[in-house]
Amino acid sequence: MQGGASLSGEHEIIDLQGQVPDDMAGQRLDAVLARMYPDYSRSRIQQWIQAGWVRVDGEIPRPRDAARAGARVVIRARTEAASRDLPEPIPLDVIYEDDTLLVINKPPGLVVHPAAGNRAGTLVNALLHHAPDLAVLPRAGIVHRLDKETSGLLVVARTLEAHTDLVRQLQARAVGREYLALVQGVVVAGGTVEAPIGRHPVDRKRMAVVTGGKPAVTHYRVQARFAAHTLLRVNLETGRTHQIRVHMAHIHHPIVGDPVYGGRLKLPAGLSAAARGALKAFRRQALHAARLELVHPKTGESMAWEAPMPEDISRLLRSLEG
Repeated sequence: MQGGASLSGEHEIIDLQGQVPDDMAGQRLDAVLARMYPDYSRSRIQQWIQAGWVRVDGEIPRPRDAARAGARVVIRARTEAASRDLPEPIPLDVIYEDDTLLVINKPPGLVVHPAAGNRAGTLVNALLHHAPDLAVLPRAGIVHRLDKETSGLLVVARTLEAHTDLVRQLQARAVGREYLALVQGVVVAGGTVEAPIGRHPVDRKRMAVVTGGKPAVTHYRVQARFAAHTLLRVNLETGRTHQIRVHMAHIHHPIVGDPVYGGRLKLPAGLSAAARGALKAFRRQALHAARLELVHPKTGESMAWEAPMPEDISRLLRSLEG
């Protein structure tokens, strides 16, 4: 099998050629091509077939057609610029960068994706300025997200092949993501929360533990205890929207400062004046993506990065120690 990808203006050109192996004869063509070219997802290959960019023995096939042994496959696909957002010179804290991926330490307050009423000043805008070639990738290469007020590590693919590979790693739960979370109350020991998450039955802007929701598993262990709070190390086994925030609230230890799931601010008796003032002033969820582990899509090397605790959470912890 031959071929590869190249950039042409605002497009990435995919040029692939090969023959259907004998042992894949009779299977669905889209499934066969996904196995022949594992850098590209089956859904993407289906799109290429439907767009007429795939030829099998010179003919335009259908995704469901049975593959023929030895059939000549030619793929000439073009990816349009996936992002219509404008680049902006927003500073980025780049932890790691090569020609395949980027690892960013996102500050609190930075929205990841543009949305209605919030088209500018996002991480996507910053990435398009830092690396204009990301415009041809879905979501500018971002394969997972952090909430606006959550700080920490986030990986960005720089090629379509890397994007496909990282999405597969996430789906296979092979990406390690560890968070630091300051929660209300004293947690006695570590544990696991396994509870399905879906839309709140009344407030559709919120998530909740609901029957029939998507499976969600969160592991946590105690990092430090304070008089009325606990710093946890939290590992995600799944990646549902607001998962840590929902699960911590579900076990009655909501994250400090969480405006959606934290409930009313609690100031337990016995706290110092500094601690009370720091808690009142803290206006975001005290959640930080501290560690990220994955397999490099190009080299196959296991890699890991860590991001130090942001200063606002560090100050809060110091006040609670006092």
